[in-house]
Amino acid sequence: MTPSSPTATPSHFLNRELSWLEFDARVLAEAFDERNPLLERLKFLAIFSSNLDEFYMVRVAGLRRQVAARVQQTPPDGLTAREQLDAIERRVGDLLEQARRCLHELLLPALSAHGVRLLTMAELAAAERESMDAFFETHVFPVLTPLAVDPGHPFPYISNLSISLAVQLREPEHGHEHFARVKVPKSLPRWVPVEGRPNHFVPLEQVIGAHLGTLFPGMQILGSHTFRITRYSDLEIANSEEPEDLLAMIEEQVFQRRFGEVVRLEVPADMPASLRALLLDELRDTEDPEITPLTDREVHTPSPLLDLSDLMALTLLDLPELKDPPLVPAVPVELRDAGRSIFDAIRERDVLVHHPFDSFGASVEQYIEAAARDDQTLAIKMTLYRTGGGAVVRALTEAAQRGIQVAVLVELQARFEETNNINFARTLESFGVHVAYGIQGLKTHAKVALVVRREPDGIRRYVHLSTGNYNAKTARVYTDIGLFTCSESVGADVSDLFNMLTGFSRQRVYRKLIVAPHGMRQRFLQLIEREAEHAAAGRPARIIAKMNALVDAETIEALYLASQAGVEIDLIVRGICCLRPQVEGLSDRIRVISIIGRFLEHSRLFYFANDSKPEYYITSADWMPRNFDRRVECAVPVEDAQLHPRLMALLETCLADNRQAWELSSGGSYTQRIPVGGKEFATHKVLLRDSWGQVRDSAVKVAIPAALPAEAFG
Repeated sequence: MTPSSPTATPSHFLNRELSWLEFDARVLAEAFDERNPLLERLKFLAIFSSNLDEFYMVRVAGLRRQVAARVQQTPPDGLTAREQLDAIERRVGDLLEQARRCLHELLLPALSAHGVRLLTMAELAAAERESMDAFFETHVFPVLTPLAVDPGHPFPYISNLSISLAVQLREPEHGHEHFARVKVPKSLPRWVPVEGRPNHFVPLEQVIGAHLGTLFPGMQILGSHTFRITRYSDLEIANSEEPEDLLAMIEEQVFQRRFGEVVRLEVPADMPASLRALLLDELRDTEDPEITPLTDREVHTPSPLLDLSDLMALTLLDLPELKDPPLVPAVPVELRDAGRSIFDAIRERDVLVHHPFDSFGASVEQYIEAAARDDQTLAIKMTLYRTGGGAVVRALTEAAQRGIQVAVLVELQARFEETNNINFARTLESFGVHVAYGIQGLKTHAKVALVVRREPDGIRRYVHLSTGNYNAKTARVYTDIGLFTCSESVGADVSDLFNMLTGFSRQRVYRKLIVAPHGMRQRFLQLIEREAEHAAAGRPARIIAKMNALVDAETIEALYLASQAGVEIDLIVRGICCLRPQVEGLSDRIRVISIIGRFLEHSRLFYFANDSKPEYYITSADWMPRNFDRRVECAVPVEDAQLHPRLMALLETCLADNRQAWELSSGGSYTQRIPVGGKEFATHKVLLRDSWGQVRDSAVKVAIPAALPAEAFG
């Protein structure tokens, strides 16, 4: 981490890991909120569980390794790795109890009232039980592999995040007791429909548990209990290494990740102590000095149902009355004329899009597809970090087959997308696409697509830069901003950026773009310091910054200094925030909110008042050390002044939110804003009603004050 200024003290910062847990707590709060439709509440509970899985696979696992290796990587807030783990254990215990109560005391009873039920095998009628028996024999039994544990059969490998049954058995003749493991296969649906009862299901593990006699004929079944483990799952690519084949190295790392050490064991509360002790003993790995042995503190008893992320499947039920209204993205006004190409529209003026409110297909996919089929296209260059394949990959392969030069930077280290990206890379290469994997030691996180065309007046470059990935699926649930431009200076910068990514260019100076890791932190520090200078001189100064996470200590210190100089600062930080707002004498003028709702806030947008000469930037980067120092990122200024009101309307909509917004206190806790007089102003509802497609044709329909007093929200 880049060191902060000499004035920084641990009391100036909130802990990164605990701040992340507060984000997941806000997600969980949406599952409790009765203003959300019932299946949407279930969705938030599933997201909470999935988030917590990743937190343990990466963040907790990393802290445990620090403890085992006796490595001191004390963050700016001053907590040691052991102290962080202790604090995490306390907070997670509370969150898991909240999640259990939410599911079993609130959501499942409410769903039952609407005809959606999770049943036990004991609740089935005789005919239903016979049908379930037939289902087991036909569809489940052939897939199962019971694994005995005895001197001749070592304890089996347990895959990450899979549910297993720990089965206790006895030989009737000799009375010897045994242990066996049965994996609940992920290849089968977790929720087994009950024949004749729509929207009634039995968990697959219970179906298997009721038929253990079929798996162990002649044995007495003493009992069975589910369990689930979490393994360390981050990649370890040494920056100093320069392998000849990065793809092969990533493949090997992904394979080895399957065998990462166990960092968490989840069991039901009623599991016998002896069985729990057996699992703990077998899952320990005490021979490796880099691994902290598993102990009772890493055993969680979250809920009678393990892996609540699987509840996401139930949110797909055809029950529209229990869901949000369908999303219908708008076609951006500039792209609605079917008689002209998207390149004609971009040549006329810069085009700004905001997903998911603006259609990804009618903008980004159309841009790549049009380039692939255009005889005037000479080259297409893109970065792919997380892509769902689909239209974008098809268009790139089509372009290559048509003789267009296509170069794609595929980031193989995109966390948990490594296998998908390896497959996409090989597919692209098989069609003649030039595939590169970026710069050793750096992740390429920038979102850029360059199209080079031959036109009557010469060669012209068209560029799309975005805050989000080229992924049609996430473009329907993540909020992201994209800019289409044919600015000569931006186009030249993007060409230089791709030369750096695919060749041996060491470009560090750009005309318009701000590029990490060479200069992004420094440039944003300059912009913050410039606002401080304006404020100190009595000139108009303000900062509004919207991002996913704020962690970088040096940037936080610069914001503190700007606040002390008189700059009014509003931060819209969805997730982690290590800055302490509203501390007297330190951050009096800094306010922080987090927007949590139907869509995942993913766009990064920065506004600097600059003495009434405002500047706006969109970027792929959060203000974090990893973005500034260990990734290739880019930020682009939105220079067309006619686009500025749209960006300010977005920022002020977020700041005025009294439904989805949570205010951060100086102590690190969050409080959800409460509508005054019952009049809600929810960011996502406002944007769905007054999307940019409508705002472009008329004035903003909602009057939003430039600054709002805290007491306005109750």
